[in-house]
Amino acid sequence: MTTPAADGFRMPAEWTPHERTWMAWPGPNVTFEDPEDLTAARLAWASVARAVRRFEPVTVVCGPGQSEEARTLLGPGVQTVERELDDAWMRDIGPTFLTNGAGELAAVDWTFNGWGAQDWASWEHDAKIAAYVCDLAGTARTYASKLVNEGGAIHVDGEGTVLLTETVQLGPERNPHWTREEVEAEIHAHLGTRKAIWLPRGLTGDYPPYGFGTLGHVDIVAAFARPGVVVAHVQPDPAHPDHEVTKEVVGLLKSQTDARGRRLEVVEVPAPTVLEADGHWADYSYINHYLCNGGVVLCGFDDPRDEIAAGIFRRLFPERTVTLVDARTIFAGGGGIHCITQQQPRAQVR
Repeated sequence: MTTPAADGFRMPAEWTPHERTWMAWPGPNVTFEDPEDLTAARLAWASVARAVRRFEPVTVVCGPGQSEEARTLLGPGVQTVERELDDAWMRDIGPTFLTNGAGELAAVDWTFNGWGAQDWASWEHDAKIAAYVCDLAGTARTYASKLVNEGGAIHVDGEGTVLLTETVQLGPERNPHWTREEVEAEIHAHLGTRKAIWLPRGLTGDYPPYGFGTLGHVDIVAAFARPGVVVAHVQPDPAHPDHEVTKEVVGLLKSQTDARGRRLEVVEVPAPTVLEADGHWADYSYINHYLCNGGVVLCGFDDPRDEIAAGIFRRLFPERTVTLVDARTIFAGGGGIHCITQQQPRAQVR
């Protein structure tokens, strides 16, 4: 059996041109058990979809019979399709798209087990969504991986480097019998990368007993802004446990080189001022942003540091329009704007 890398495919960086963005529509489930919470989630997801639609096409996968209501909130220009869903985090349940420079689109369908088979999660339907999206997108190939992994657990620079987290891919909840070397080999074979930079863990609020966490997804902690440059979450307040967590992560990133041997430049992005939300340590983070064609959709928290973060991203992406969208409701469900979006890159001929 061949692999994507052997066939010439790789995962392009998020800042490369997109064909469209895929999302999933919140339905009644344990994450949004209260009807008021579900209504709030749908409004929040719709706000993100409309913000992205300003820059590129958006397709939203809805549960059976939910498209009509969804279209009312999504507004004109957002496409909807129907399929059975368990939850609404397309970054994690959707495919990881690949291109080969010859105008072909492929994808990885990772094994999904509800973020480490957590007791609140269900994934009977979500485990099949990646294959469904691949069919709709018309991928030339879809490569199934036995590695339990999610799209929010990886971030690439498009030039051979991938960010990972030890508590995710190496955690006993996902891949108990895989070694670090085996995980890296599988990741590189499916993303076309050749160097992995491992973070020791994610943010405190992303682990039990704090709500609906992922056990340490990287896309809330650090992300490539361009080759050789990483944006990293920093908690300035020593009263928050992430003060020490992020100090360790930033120190590690600054000591690293990428696949091409460049020392990483780390751009520190301070956390919002709020320390607690929904009864636990807040994991509010501006790092969980989404790059789309000509735009940056940035998590907002009605916080004094929103504009500080927006200024950092405007300097990093001067050619893009930065749009702040209130993400507090999304974070209450266990993620952010990056977590509910998944890019389909444009399959261009190099």
